[in-house]
Amino acid sequence: MRSLTAEEYAEAFKSFLDHSTEHQCMDEFNKEEMPNIVAGLGNGKSTINVLGVGSGTGEQDLKMIRIMQAAHPGVLIDNEIIEPNPQHVAAYKELVNQAPDLQNVSFLWHQLTSLEYEQQVKEKGAHKKFDFIHMIQMLYRVEDIPNAIKFFHSCLDHHGKLLIIILSDSSGWASLWKKYRHCLPSTDSGHYITSNGITDVLKRLGVEYHVYEFPSGWDITECFIEGDPVGGRMMDFLTGTKNFLGTAPPGLRRQLQEALCQPECSSQKDGRIIFSNNLSMIVVES
Repeated sequence: MRSLTAEEYAEAFKSFLDHSTEHQCMDEFNKEEMPNIVAGLGNGKSTINVLGVGSGTGEQDLKMIRIMQAAHPGVLIDNEIIEPNPQHVAAYKELVNQAPDLQNVSFLWHQLTSLEYEQQVKEKGAHKKFDFIHMIQMLYRVEDIPNAIKFFHSCLDHHGKLLIIILSDSSGWASLWKKYRHCLPSTDSGHYITSNGITDVLKRLGVEYHVYEFPSGWDITECFIEGDPVGGRMMDFLTGTKNFLGTAPPGLRRQLQEALCQPECSSQKDGRIIFSNNLSMIVVES
């Protein structure tokens, strides 16, 4: 058994997105809450500075940027992106090239991890301030989560906002990580962090924040079909392991499949097994 490479992770992640309502859940949040959240950004300045941390392929970034454009017509948006995965950066750039409606938006990519970016900023000694920073579903890959939150919060300008999207404690992931951690292989290199872990950090920092909860599901039915290639990729995503179903000891595989079916992790709907993927959107004030 071995961990996924960056390329394999990107492929496994795509199978997760294709079978989950993760992006639809974020769209709900964008529609219901984002216009109010971004309304006061920039405080009347002619440019709004935005930083995406771990932005992936950029779909969510561009949706949020369009909401900012609608809320602040004519204002320039200076958008910087931190993303270490070269495949993701290339896909993001392609998305921007195909978009006809981003004339007043500038893009600058830093192909770095969040820690490398932090080190670079500290070495330069110059600290650019941002009106809006977002960290969407990326803290699982960060070594020192409290420090990362503290650093990026320090990058906010007056009246700036930091958006952290993370798995909710009501999600199946939270149960899996707390109660069934012994069913997960050591090759899983991600950190098991959920919303409560983040709000604990924010309380210690003494900052003001608001949490929005949105339901989301992931159809994992194929994970239980012997030899199904889609199910195989989804199990690879779930465990952070290459070909988990083919290389894991049968006992571990069975334990994990049993854990996934537990009511605190999944529910049955029309004969399908839907794993709870509920998200918490945490908006932190500067």
